[in-house]
Amino acid sequence: MKSLRSLALLLLGHSVFAAEPPNFIFILSDDQDWTGLSVQMHPDLPNSKSDFFRTPNLEKFAAQGMRFSAAYAPAPVCSPTRISLQTGRNPAALGWTKAAPAEEGHRLIEGASRKHIDSREVTVAEMLRSAGYVTAHFGKWHLGGGGPDSHGYDVSDGDTGNRDADAFVDPNPVDIFGMNERAEAFMKKQVQAKKPFYMQMSYYALHLPENALKSTREFYEKQTPGRMHSDVDRAAITTDLDTGVGRLLEAVQRLGLSTNTYVIYMSDNGGGGGGGGGKGKGGGGGGRENVRPLTAGKGGVWEGGIRVPLIIRGPGIAANSWCHERVVGYDFFPTLCRLAGVKQALPENLEGGDVSHLLRGSHEPVRRSRDALVFHFPHYQGDTPHSAILKSRYKLIHFYETGENRLFDLDADLAERNDLSARQPAIAESMAQELSAYLTEVEAEMPRPNRNYDPAKEPARKGGGKGDKKGGPKP
Repeated sequence: MKSLRSLALLLLGHSVFAAEPPNFIFILSDDQDWTGLSVQMHPDLPNSKSDFFRTPNLEKFAAQGMRFSAAYAPAPVCSPTRISLQTGRNPAALGWTKAAPAEEGHRLIEGASRKHIDSREVTVAEMLRSAGYVTAHFGKWHLGGGGPDSHGYDVSDGDTGNRDADAFVDPNPVDIFGMNERAEAFMKKQVQAKKPFYMQMSYYALHLPENALKSTREFYEKQTPGRMHSDVDRAAITTDLDTGVGRLLEAVQRLGLSTNTYVIYMSDNGGGGGGGGGKGKGGGGGGRENVRPLTAGKGGVWEGGIRVPLIIRGPGIAANSWCHERVVGYDFFPTLCRLAGVKQALPENLEGGDVSHLLRGSHEPVRRSRDALVFHFPHYQGDTPHSAILKSRYKLIHFYETGENRLFDLDADLAERNDLSARQPAIAESMAQELSAYLTEVEAEMPRPNRNYDPAKEPARKGGGKGDKKGGPKP
């Protein structure tokens, strides 16, 4: 009996070892906040889903996989998140915290930010390709540097940015369905070649909501507006994206890939939410802001700008499951390498941690090179330049114009309305020092005083700068 049991274990071990490497599909939406789906992102918070937008395909997808209630984009704007996903590093360490030109005339001069990925940087696509994967990137690249083809991707749409989707209207809003067609052709080719693949679907949506399908917009015009969400165009493009995701998942099913493919759905940063928290004065306000579970939105490191929807389906992931451990976008670099069986040594400067144990239901925190998570945004966009550090249950936000620190207990105050810095000065001071030490260590770009500052000429609105494909990508 003992020998039979040993043989069974040996065969099981061989079976696991010999299993085909999994495929990966990384779906990245644009400017979609934590509450931007009809999928509830926290089991105890009914308002962690939209009260107006409808995403039935993502509801079905979430029921098949794991939802992450505490997932973070590496940055509150898009291109820093995208470079972070590719390299597994914090945007502050990369010197890439924004892509748009600096906005002038403020009290501080914004921290410098580069605009192109360097050829010396190692990408997740390059690592996976070293393990025999075929790689593809469809949609918005927004990182320059010669495009995906110069950074480990075998197939791509080229060196694209926001403006490349402008021309796509009904019946292919912002190229949602065109991207799907190219993705299905790519997957079909890999099935025929029996090759594992990594495919990133960087949808342009929710940009250009006015390009949404006419039929979808007409549907929402007949619906009762929600208290959190009521924008018909944004609702329509959200549902159009959901339709695209549904069709993509149907293609995965048709090609027989469902059982051996990890599908990751995430947003690059938070969505709209009414600017910043007010120079560190706390968020909330009145009316709609009090209904939303998070403060602020894109362009700020308040929770509304960086906490994003994350759903993962794949081998070994329990259906309709939850994870409440903190996960950040740059964790996917080591995680995908681990799941793919990459043998090549990972870059020494990697900051992300392997989260594959969370997919198996573990509640152990993610091990990274540092315990704390840092979000650095030395720019004017919705708020003044500021940075944040998250550690344990606390979050500290530091504002550079005033030197103020604001401390929040996220376990008790997810909306960041109750500043604890005066009541718990020791914790605030310790976290502020740790934040400063990290930014100094990685030589982060910092805002500096504007010697020509004239309060009478300061821009009334912190718009975040503008740009285009020739003059630099928009944020």
